[in-house]
Amino acid sequence: MKKMLTIALALTVSVASAQTVRVGLAYDAGGKFDKSFNQSAYEGSQRAVKAFGIQTKDFEPSDPSQTVQGIREFANQGFDLTIGVGFANNASISQVAKENPDLYFGLVDDVSQQKNVASLIFAEEQGSYLVGYIAGMNSSTGVVGFVGGMDIPLIHKFEAGFKAGVRAANPKARVIAQYVGTTPEAWNNPAKAKEIAGSMRAKGVDIIFAAAGGSGNGVIDYIKQTQCLKASQLPAGVKFNTNNFANIKKSASYTRACAGNTRPMFFIGVDKNQNPQGDYDNNPATMNHGLTSMLKRVDNAVYALIRDVKEGKFKGGERRFGLREGGVGYAVDQYNRVLITSAQVARVEAVKAKIISGAIKVPTTR
Repeated sequence: MKKMLTIALALTVSVASAQTVRVGLAYDAGGKFDKSFNQSAYEGSQRAVKAFGIQTKDFEPSDPSQTVQGIREFANQGFDLTIGVGFANNASISQVAKENPDLYFGLVDDVSQQKNVASLIFAEEQGSYLVGYIAGMNSSTGVVGFVGGMDIPLIHKFEAGFKAGVRAANPKARVIAQYVGTTPEAWNNPAKAKEIAGSMRAKGVDIIFAAAGGSGNGVIDYIKQTQCLKASQLPAGVKFNTNNFANIKKSASYTRACAGNTRPMFFIGVDKNQNPQGDYDNNPATMNHGLTSMLKRVDNAVYALIRDVKEGKFKGGERRFGLREGGVGYAVDQYNRVLITSAQVARVEAVKAKIISGAIKVPTTR
């Protein structure tokens, strides 16, 4: 009797396990809580946990060479879906997927040739064009900055779209671009990004778009600490041309530090909505330093992929997410609504419609 009960219990557990989809996520450099790309993927998986009752397990390699081992462990344990977050995981995902043709895999930001891998690709250049357009309309000096993480073609798409958007809004504007590095460590070096932001300010840059993963937090920190440009510190050939934010209520700290002929500095966030990080004084009613954020909805893509596995609708191959699919965009919320006027939003929406229709072709290379 006891033996039969044990068998029955084992059968019950087995059936329950079969009904619970298990998803493994292998993160890129910068870690799960980078407040950017990786975190967006994590949040998408957690939405799926709440919606579908799935189980998730994370793998954050301390060294890139460990990634294939972590992904293979998910496969060895029979996980229904394993997602590699970031192009750097392509080789590992593809290798383990080839070894396990009966399991499903996902890859964010690159394309695998394996049939059991869903490759999630985004039109980053389209969203970057829109935030570039916003920067072009609002830069007081006509000099804006782009800080990239790792110097690779993927981030060149951000740069190309951003530059095109800035110049479409202000043909006289100048964009200064610089990258944190050429290795994966470039995603997690906020000190270097902060240094770059300081060098850009010295050149008259007042708005910086950082597509740099965890390194972008260095740009955000610098702008929140510095707060403004001063006319007396502008380099030769650069002057204040506009003062779009003159009538916006400022914090007491800003008023003290930025008295006289000054203009505010802003960052543009990336991947997640980073606008709240620009709230200097915990008061959204005063001027914040996050102008907007280029939304890359990795969370939506990850959620949709998990849903497909849960519903038995998994398909391998490329899945592209652009403006038309809601895969990219820009953020307007309580933190930046006073910075971007309704008239400006209308202009950006008109540009967005033209990109979707094909009337505007956004470049993907520098």
